[in-house]
Amino acid sequence: MPLSSAETPETSSVLARVGLALRAAIRTGYGARQLRGDVVAGLTVGIVALPLAIALSIASGVPPQHGLYSSIVVGAIAAAAGGSRVMVTGTTAAFVVLLAPVAHRYGVGGLMIASSMAGVILIVLGLARLGRLIQFIPHPVTTGFTAGIGVVIGGLQIKDFFGLTTDGLAVHFPDRMIEYGSAFGTMQPWELAVGAFTLAVLVVWPKISRKIPSPLVAITLAALVVWWMSGHVEGFHASTIGSRYGGIPHTPPAFAWPWNQPDANGHPIGLSLALVRELLSTSFAMAALGAIVSLMCAVVADGMAGTRHDSNVELVGQGLGNLIGPFFGGFAATGAIARTATGIRAGAVSPISAITHSVFLLLAVLLLAPLLYWLPMAGLAALLLVVAWNMSAVGNFVHLIKVAPRSDVLVLLTCFTLTVVFDMTLAVTAGIVLAALLFMQRMSDMFHAKLDDSHAEHLANENLAGVVFYEIRGPLFFGAAEKAVSTLARVNKNAKAVILQMDDVPVMDITGLVALESAIQQLHKARIFVAIAGVQPQPREVLDKAGIHTDPAWIAVCDTDQQAIAAVRKHLESHPKG
Repeated sequence: MPLSSAETPETSSVLARVGLALRAAIRTGYGARQLRGDVVAGLTVGIVALPLAIALSIASGVPPQHGLYSSIVVGAIAAAAGGSRVMVTGTTAAFVVLLAPVAHRYGVGGLMIASSMAGVILIVLGLARLGRLIQFIPHPVTTGFTAGIGVVIGGLQIKDFFGLTTDGLAVHFPDRMIEYGSAFGTMQPWELAVGAFTLAVLVVWPKISRKIPSPLVAITLAALVVWWMSGHVEGFHASTIGSRYGGIPHTPPAFAWPWNQPDANGHPIGLSLALVRELLSTSFAMAALGAIVSLMCAVVADGMAGTRHDSNVELVGQGLGNLIGPFFGGFAATGAIARTATGIRAGAVSPISAITHSVFLLLAVLLLAPLLYWLPMAGLAALLLVVAWNMSAVGNFVHLIKVAPRSDVLVLLTCFTLTVVFDMTLAVTAGIVLAALLFMQRMSDMFHAKLDDSHAEHLANENLAGVVFYEIRGPLFFGAAEKAVSTLARVNKNAKAVILQMDDVPVMDITGLVALESAIQQLHKARIFVAIAGVQPQPREVLDKAGIHTDPAWIAVCDTDQQAIAAVRKHLESHPKG
C-alpha cells in the first residue's frame, strides 16, 4: 500500500493515518474498473458471510440478527478507518469461545458492553503504536489456542446437529460434553438427517465447482428441503431460525445503549463499576485475540494482494468498529481470513469491497428476512463443523508436535488443553507467560562468562602478570544476571586486573547492569582493576546513564581489547603494588 511522504509511520501520528487505506486506494487511480471489481468481490464475500454471521451469532449464544449487525456495522467501520486495503471484518469463529460464556452469564447486554470495552482497548493499543508487538506472539501459542477453538466450536455443534434436548446449564466445554452425552437419548433423526445432508453438500460441492461458495449452496438446499418437507412429510420436524428465534427482524441496525440491552434474565443489564470490573479481563482477552487475528489476517492479505498494511492504524480501525458496533446491536468482530481471501480472489482492490459486503448483508436483512426463517439449525451446525475442522488444522498441529522442540510442544499442548478445558483468557495468558519463560531460559543459556586464554600472547609482558581476560557472551539481562555475578565472583583474589570482554553482549537491561555493578564493586573491594572492552552501543548507553565511566584509579571503559590492555598496563605501572 503506497504511502505519501507525509503519511509514513515515522512522520505522522496514528490518528492522522486513520482511514489511510481507503484514502490511498482512491488517490491512486481508482476508477470504474476498480469499482466493478470491488462490488463483485463484496457481493461474493457477502454471500459467504451471510450464513456464517448467523451461525456464529447463534454459537455465541445470542439471536442471529446480532451477528449480521456485527458484520454490517463493525465491518464497514473497520474497512473505512483501518490500515489494510482488502481485509474483511466480521464475526469469526475465533471469538466464539470467549463470547459464549459472557452471553450465557451476562446476556446480550453484557456481551455488547464487553465488546465496546475491547474496542477501547484496541484503540489504545493502536495509538500506543503496539501493533508490531503482536508479531512476537509465539507460533505455538496461536496454533495451540486456534486448534483448541476448533475443538470447542465443533463440540458445541453436537446439540443442534443431533437435535438433542438439554437444560443448557453447563458453561465449560467438558461439562457440556458430559451434558450432551447424557442427553443422547433425545436425538432427533430428522435433525441428524438435515445436518448430515448439509455436511455432505459442504464437503462434496467444492469438488464440483468453486465458482459458487459451498456454504451458500449447502445452506440454501438445506433450507429448501426443510421448507418442502415441512409441508409434505407427515411427522417431519426440524428446528429453524424461525421456530427457535421467531425469524430475523427485517429492520436495519438501530441505535440503542448497550446497557439497556437484556441481561441473562431478560432485564436491562445497566452499567456499573462492578460490572465493568467483572468484564474487564474478558475484554482484554477479546482485544488481544482481536488484535492477533486481525493482524494475522492483514499479513495474509498483503501476501495475496501485494499490498502493505499499517498495523497501528488497523488496530485503531478495529477498535472504532468494535466500540461503535454494540451501539447498533453488534458484538465483537475481527478480521476474517477466509472471507478476506475470498474477496481477493474475486477481485477486491480496496476497502470499498469490504464496505460492499456490509451493504449486501444490510440488504439481506431488509429483503431476505422471510426466507432466512427456514434456515435449519442442524444445517448451520454442519457449517460450523466444517469451520471448526478447518480451524483445527489437524495436519499442521500433528506436524508441529513431531518436529518442534520439546519446549514449543509444551507451550502448544498447554494452550490447546487450557482452551478446551477452561477458557481462552487463561489459555492465552498462560501460553504467553510460558513461552516468555522458555524464551528467557533460552536467552540465559546463550549467556556465557568464562576465562579467555586466547589473549595469552598479549599478556606475555611481565608487567601484565596477574591480568586475566573474561569473555562475556550473550544478552546480559535478568535471566543471566545471577550467572554473571557467580562467574565473576570466582576471579582469583591474587589477580591484579580483570579485562571484561563484552564484544558479544548485544543488550543489557537494568538487572544485568546491577549484576555487573555488583561484580565490579566486589573486584574493586579486592583491589582488582577492571577494564571493560568492546562495549556495544546499547550496553554503552546503559553504562553511561549509570555513571560508569573511565576512572584511572579503578576502572576503564574501552572500545577495543588493545585499549583495555593499554589502560591496564598504565594502571599497573602507576600502582605497582595494586
